[in-house]
Amino acid sequence: MSPGIQSFFDRVTNTVSHVVYDQVGGHAAVIDPVLDYDAKSGHTSTIAADKILQFIGEQQLTLAWILETHAHADHLSSAKYLQKNLGGKIAIGAHISKVQSVFKTLFNLGSAFAVDGSQFDVLLEEDAIFFIGQLRAKALFVPGHTPADMAYQIEDVVF
Repeated sequence: MSPGIQSFFDRVTNTVSHVVYDQVGGHAAVIDPVLDYDAKSGHTSTIAADKILQFIGEQQLTLAWILETHAHADHLSSAKYLQKNLGGKIAIGAHISKVQSVFKTLFNLGSAFAVDGSQFDVLLEEDAIFFIGQLRAKALFVPGHTPADMAYQIEDVVF
């Protein structure tokens, strides 16, 4: 089975978010959703995320997963916003605690900031298998950009 794929390019961050789905009316995953951020004002908005919400609604999809490939320093994630509106589990690689420990110190996040990945619903281990409706997905550990980077093989496509 080949997945349906709709990609969304964010010009400001040079980032691409993807909706991957098994069929119209079926199940979907969103990969690396962007939350808009205006550095001058310090405000966020959901323009990019709302395009994803609109597409998922038009295709009558049920959101099963929101997949992060890594902790993003280049953009903010709209995962929580998407989850609030559509449900789904937010997942990231199990090594996220290593990155959180660095970020905690680097950004002076204070003692209340947890470095155990508890901000996510699922911490995916290397080679973990999961499903997006009828699509078989596999978590691939690809350290490099950060020590927690994950790629996702969904059928014959890798993100």
